[in-house]
Amino acid sequence: MSAFAHTLLKRAGATTRLYCPPMIRALLASLCLLAVPAAASAAKPPVVVEFYTAQGCAACAQANDYVNSLAERPGVLALTFAVDYWDYLGWEDTFALPAFAERQKAYLTPLSLREPYTPQLVINGASEASAVEPEKVEALLEAAAERQVPAPDILFIGQRRVDVGTGRAPRGGADVWLIRYDPRPENVAVRRGENRGVTLEQRNVVREITRLGGWRGRPTAYSAPEPSQDGLQTLLIVQAPNGGRILAAMPQTAPPAKPQTAAR
Repeated sequence: MSAFAHTLLKRAGATTRLYCPPMIRALLASLCLLAVPAAASAAKPPVVVEFYTAQGCAACAQANDYVNSLAERPGVLALTFAVDYWDYLGWEDTFALPAFAERQKAYLTPLSLREPYTPQLVINGASEASAVEPEKVEALLEAAAERQVPAPDILFIGQRRVDVGTGRAPRGGADVWLIRYDPRPENVAVRRGENRGVTLEQRNVVREITRLGGWRGRPTAYSAPEPSQDGLQTLLIVQAPNGGRILAAMPQTAPPAKPQTAAR
């Protein structure tokens, strides 16, 4: 820790022993982020798996159970990105957003693909496989888990701010993305199309994705939008641009539930 940061921390602690205003708390959190090297991060970042799927795609329904098992696996964060380009088959996906299909298309050139497809799994932005090929997926997951790369620290400060610390940025910088997803299983009864009569259970359905800004290797603070609905969990990723490798990923720890007040 620098002498300057140490002095600020000492003064702030001495003057806020009884009450610490929000501005001071944010300053202290940022200084701690700058002072702690990336190697000291306590938790190993998860392997981020992006599942590109559609409720109207027959092969996606077959792969769904396998992806749901990944969602329960420690060290893996499997996110469901619903795409809309199969809606013409007769069933409009209830979770699809155009932004999800655009994100999938960004992976085409880096992953040497000609066109997007479903059901696709993209692993840490660096490799991909069909979700109906579990053996290939497992090999890619193992390789991703073993890959150790220095990553910048990420610190959430409430729901509206997140800080990214110092690290090695790719040429041209990186993008900082905020993803919000629903951890509760979603059961969808498909009434038309290829999966007519099938009820799908979908896990970790992404509901929002927002680019917060760029990152060039220096400590940077970002403002985050309010969640669009209650119950969503948040993931922040730092990613090389244009469908590049995920450099850092950090889920926000959910706050503890408020204790219920006994009725009088």
